[in-house]
Formats: sequence, structure tokens, C-alpha cells
Amino acid sequence: MATVIGLCLRVKLKHYFPPHFKVDIKVSPGSHANEESGNREAMVKPSRKEEKFNKQLNDKERVAAALENPNLRQLVDECLYSNEL
Repeated sequence: MATVIGLCLRVKLKHYFPPHFKVDIKVSPGSHANEESGNREAMVKPSRKEEKFNKQLNDKERVAAALENPNLRQLVDECLYSNEL
């Protein structure tokens, strides 16, 4: 779920900022549910899962490939254009 939320944020920010702005999306340590959520160290040091999310969300080729997937693109569009906010 963190990757979908991050992907939605990335697409939304890229839409509103000029092309010369660099957008970095990062999952904060301990901010997302994982098996280490109760561990105090998890609140300071990013887990491997969080590092993986951060790498995926900031890799242009991976983001482009993800948005080529019609199901994922539909999910991102629903997230961005939903009236539930």
C-alpha cells in the first residue's frame, strides 16, 4: 500500500510542479505497517522494505513502467481524481 500511496503522491506533485523541480518521495522509518513496527530501532533506521519502497518510488524507469500497467494506472487515477478528499 505504501508504494501505491507514494506513486499517487509522485504523480500529483509532478503534475503541479514545473518539470525542472526534482521530486523525492520517501517512506519515513516506522511510518508504515510492517513486521517491525513495534521495534524502537525501526523508528530511527529504515527497514529493508522501506529502503526498497524509497528506491522504487524515486526510480524514473520503475515509475514509468508502473504507470504503463493499466490496472495500476487506473488505481492512481482514482486516487488522484476521487472526490472523497
